[in-house]
Amino acid sequence: MTIDQLAASPNALAPHYSRFDVANRLLLTGHSHQAWPDRGFIGQQEAWLDAARYVDGKWDRAFEKADRVRRGYARLLDDPDGAIALGANTHELLVRFLSALPLRTRPRLVTTDGEFHTIRRQLDRLAEEGIEVVKVAAEPAATVAERLAAAADDRTAAVLVSSVFFRDARIVPGLGDLAGACRRVGAALLVDAYHHLNVVPFSVRAMGLDDAFIVGGGYKYCQLGEGNAFLRVPPGCELRPVVTGWFSEFGAVVREGGASGVGYGPGADRFAGATYDPTSHYRASAVFDFFEELGLTPAFLREVSRHQVGLLASAFDALDLDPSVVARDRAVDLGEIAGFLALRAPRAGELCALLRERGVLADHRDGILRLGPAPYLSDRQLLDAIATLGESVRALERYAGSGRSTSA
Repeated sequence: MTIDQLAASPNALAPHYSRFDVANRLLLTGHSHQAWPDRGFIGQQEAWLDAARYVDGKWDRAFEKADRVRRGYARLLDDPDGAIALGANTHELLVRFLSALPLRTRPRLVTTDGEFHTIRRQLDRLAEEGIEVVKVAAEPAATVAERLAAAADDRTAAVLVSSVFFRDARIVPGLGDLAGACRRVGAALLVDAYHHLNVVPFSVRAMGLDDAFIVGGGYKYCQLGEGNAFLRVPPGCELRPVVTGWFSEFGAVVREGGASGVGYGPGADRFAGATYDPTSHYRASAVFDFFEELGLTPAFLREVSRHQVGLLASAFDALDLDPSVVARDRAVDLGEIAGFLALRAPRAGELCALLRERGVLADHRDGILRLGPAPYLSDRQLLDAIATLGESVRALERYAGSGRSTSA
């Protein structure tokens, strides 16, 4: 598989996504909900058939699928021996993590004002209960790790930060230095890698994150669908989550010194949950196999993404649209962003609706229109989508000139 094959019309990957009909749809939702390959459908069917055949005996097979999912995430993290806890979503794993922190003695959490709602909302609620939550500005992204490190002290239980910000796809550098600062003050570091994984190479070792917790999932660039979140647990972790599922008892050991109390399994088992719908893991296992068979590695997918985002950016620039309506920050090097193009647009919601009416699916956040390509789209489709954006902007300007709303 080469970039030229994916850029061509039709895209060489498109036949593998026939049920999502990606060859005939302008799906610029790659940063949010990527299409699932047909292989995932086969995995989903397998889950149902195993339940019908084995009934309660299906769990041995389901746990094999779960282990395959753990190995898939460990590969994407370049952390082959990594301990991976699985969950239905990142929020449930975040809550288990937070419940394990020594908040009585270290009642302080440090984060940014650019985190996804999973972290933002939960920390805001904890702040209402008296936990000190310090938020540093997410912009500029180039210095956010340094500013987080300066804010961490010996009262800090944890620092929580994204490796790629969800609003504008900016990559956060310097996380290894931040990990060192957390280590020096005894604070845990949790990195949200959801917008990083499988679109920009991620390496626990190369990034200096060996003793960091890393959370993410497969809903976006991994194409695994819902129910496939993970928490990477650093070696030697002895935290005892207050919010704990009975699956942790599978490998539970007697507490240190023979003390009585709730026991925990080793490593990632400390953060295990309880009975769940294993269908998601069947689907994810099949998709991970599909990616490996076709050589869709993070390094190759980064090349594809940079080509596609670069094409979107150059085609947008060529439209020469009114920057008061929609604009790109050209001061930001495209190498500093991850998997989507963020365009500042005060009326982003209206633009998004106009695009949808014209067959282009995208989304928006806080005055930012987000255009997310995916490896199964051809260059022709991306150019058609940008041409449609131009039509939508002109329609928006006409509505504004006539005093009508876009919904009229």
